Amino acid sequence: MELNLRPTIKQHQVYQALNDPSVTDVFFGGGAGGGKTWLICESRLINALRFPGYRSYIAREELKRLMQSTYITWNKVCAHHRIPEGTWKLNGQYNYIEFENGSRIDLLDAKFEPRDPLYERFGSLEYTDGAIEEAGEIHPLFRDVMKSRIGRHKNDEFNLHPSTLITGNPKKNWTYSEFYKPWKNKTLPENKVFVQALYNDNEHTAKIYGEQLAQLTDKKLKQRLMLGNWEYEDDPNTLIEYDAIIDLFTNTVDDGDKYISADIARYGQDSTVVYLWKGLKVIKISVWTKQGVDQTIEKLKKLAADEQVPYSHIVVDEDGIGGGVVDGMRGVKGFIANSSPIDPPSSLIEQNYRNLKTQCYYLLSDCINDHKIAVDCQDIVIKDLLTEELEQVKSKDPDKDTKMQIVPKDEVKEIIGRSPDYSDTLMMRMIFELKKVSSEPAKQWKPNFKKR
Repeated sequence: MELNLRPTIKQHQVYQALNDPSVTDVFFGGGAGGGKTWLICESRLINALRFPGYRSYIAREELKRLMQSTYITWNKVCAHHRIPEGTWKLNGQYNYIEFENGSRIDLLDAKFEPRDPLYERFGSLEYTDGAIEEAGEIHPLFRDVMKSRIGRHKNDEFNLHPSTLITGNPKKNWTYSEFYKPWKNKTLPENKVFVQALYNDNEHTAKIYGEQLAQLTDKKLKQRLMLGNWEYEDDPNTLIEYDAIIDLFTNTVDDGDKYISADIARYGQDSTVVYLWKGLKVIKISVWTKQGVDQTIEKLKKLAADEQVPYSHIVVDEDGIGGGVVDGMRGVKGFIANSSPIDPPSSLIEQNYRNLKTQCYYLLSDCINDHKIAVDCQDIVIKDLLTEELEQVKSKDPDKDTKMQIVPKDEVKEIIGRSPDYSDTLMMRMIFELKKVSSEPAKQWKPNFKKR
C-alpha cells in the first residue's frame, strides 16, 4: 500500500525530527491551522501500516474532545490516503483503533484526577511511541509518566526509537518553559525540537483559516491563534512577570537565617503547606494532608528542632484552624490576612494597602520580579501548582481611588479550582522582611517595594 504524502514544509521538518534517533520530544504548533492534528494522525497511521504489531497512543485532556476533533481528522486522513475498508476499526468500548495487522493506537483521556495524582492508571501500559494533542491543556506529569511507557513495545524489532510528538497553541505553562522559551533563546537541548507553524504555513487550508482567524474579536485569542504570539498578555493587573516566576526555580540568592512559613489546612480540606527557608530561599517543602491540629503542631515542633529554627522565625496562618497551632506553639507569629498593614517607623510614609496580605503580596511580587527569591523544588507537580497560583496574583480595581488590594482568594479559587496554598505560604514569609524594615531607624528607612 502506497500513501500519497503531501506534507507542508513545517510538517516535513517534524517528520525529519521524528526520524532522528537523537530526538526524543518534538513540539509542533504555536498557532491554529498549521496542520498539527493532521500530522499526529498521519504519522501514527504510517507506522501502524508499516510495522505490524506497532502500538502508539494519542492523548488529549478529555476523551470527549479527542473523539469530537482528533478522531474526525483521523477519518479524514484515512479517506485522503484511500485506506481500504476493514484495514482498521474503532473499539468504542475501550477507546482504541485496531488494525488488521495487529497494530493498535490507544485514545487516552489525560485529564488530571485528584484521586489519581500520579497518573498511576497508565503505569502498566507499553507503547512504541506516543503523541499528545493540545498540550497546553495537559498536566506536565502526564507527559513525564507517558515518557516512561514508550520504548517498551517492539522498538528494537521495528528499529524505531521512542519519541513523543506534542502539539499545542501558545500557553504560559510547561510547553512555554520547556520548548518555546529555550527555542527562542537558542538553548533548546539537542534531544528536543520545536517547530512553529501558523495558519499561513499550511498551504492546504491557509485561505480559509486566515479568513476565520481574522474575524476573531478577542485580542489575546487572536494574538495566540493567528499570530502565534507566546508572549502576549492583555491583563495589566498582573503583578508578577511569568518569566520571573519560572526563574524562581533556578535563581541563586544569598544564604541567611532560617525561617518557616506554614499555611494550615482546614481539617479534611486543602493541604497544610510548610516551607523551610534559608534567607530568601525555600530549601524544603512539606505537604501534610488529613491531620488534626495536634499532629500539625508536633510536626512543626520537630521540623523547628531538627533545623534549629527559633519560634520567632516561624509564621503560621492564624485564620481558622491555624489559630490553634499558634496557641499551641507560643512564640510563633500568627499571620492574620485581613489585619492592618505594617507601618514604617513613626508612620513617616503612609502604607496605602487594604490589609497585611495585600502588603505582603506586593512585596513578594517585587522580590520575585527582582529575582531575590529562590525555590529549590524538584517536584514537578508542586512547581506547576505554585506557578499557576502566582500567575493569579493581580491587583484588584487599580483605577479606583481606594486602598491597594489584590484579587481575593475566593475569586482565585474559582479560577484555579482550589485554594492557593502554595503561593500564600510563600507570601507569608514577607512579614519578616516588613518587620525588619519597620524596626530600622526612621531616617534610614526606605521602601523596597514598588507601588503599581
